[in-house]
Amino acid sequence: MIGKILLTLAVIAIAYLMVRRDLGSKRETAMSATLKIAAGDQNKSSNPTLHDDLRTASYLFLFFMVVVGATLYYYRWLDDHQLITVRLYSTDRADPASYEVYKYQLAERSFTTVDGRVITVAGSDRMEVIGLND
Repeated sequence: MIGKILLTLAVIAIAYLMVRRDLGSKRETAMSATLKIAAGDQNKSSNPTLHDDLRTASYLFLFFMVVVGATLYYYRWLDDHQLITVRLYSTDRADPASYEVYKYQLAERSFTTVDGRVITVAGSDRMEVIGLND
């Protein structure tokens, strides 16, 4: 998961650098060109153009995507770190063994408890999961 986050940050950084490079090259060509702009044309350039609107829209879209991604990541993390109770009923014991487990640590026939013990469920045991809200 951290790899996906790092890849996303790398793509954002590369896009930012490309936009900066594009703006820098436009400034250089504008400075090296002869001054052909009249006073009336300068007033037009001060008004927002379609290019500026698209740039604003792209930044807003980028911001929206980062916020949505961060929100989805947070809710996924919150769901994965939900504590659930697992009870193991064995044929040779009268009382069930009870364990606290994070949801993401629960597999089909094994799980890892909060304190780090790895439990593998035998074929004759019955596993009851309490607190799973799916």
